[in-house]
Amino acid sequence: MTSPRFQGPDWTAALHHLEHGPLFAFSGWPHRTLPSIAAGVYSIWRDQQLVYVGMAGRGPLVEEPSSTKPRGLADRLRSHASGRRSGDKFCVYVCDRLVLPTLSPEDIQQVSSGALSLDERTQAFIHAHLGYRFVQVPDGASALSLENQVKGGALSCGPPLLNPHTRRKNKGP
Repeated sequence: MTSPRFQGPDWTAALHHLEHGPLFAFSGWPHRTLPSIAAGVYSIWRDQQLVYVGMAGRGPLVEEPSSTKPRGLADRLRSHASGRRSGDKFCVYVCDRLVLPTLSPEDIQQVSSGALSLDERTQAFIHAHLGYRFVQVPDGASALSLENQVKGGALSCGPPLLNPHTRRKNKGP
């Protein structure tokens, strides 16, 4: 099985794949079809609920023979799979909205004393409950366009729980 690749400007097939394509559990991280260097968009699911959409590929994604470091989709999803909240908005959102409500008063006391790690709880939640779908696109501009469509509710399930498009209030001059 190869990684799905799509070319705009009609993103109908890519949108369908982000909603109905193969779902890869974070518990099986990483999946062999995930390209190590690629621009793209990914959707993250909890059962039938769209939880988050993201994109990768803003920077240059030229393959360098001397580098084995994943970039683009693989790097973004690796960061999400780690559960580490530092520098990863997805992990912060998962912790704040999905993990914290499950903590008991005793758990909260353990977090404040340093005996319990929220990063470890976030990673455990991600690996136990979430999966991802992804598509490759030609570049970062294409990825951003497709991500914005999903945030705006382009999938039949509606916008994502954790990062839907929100209208910004005009703050004036």
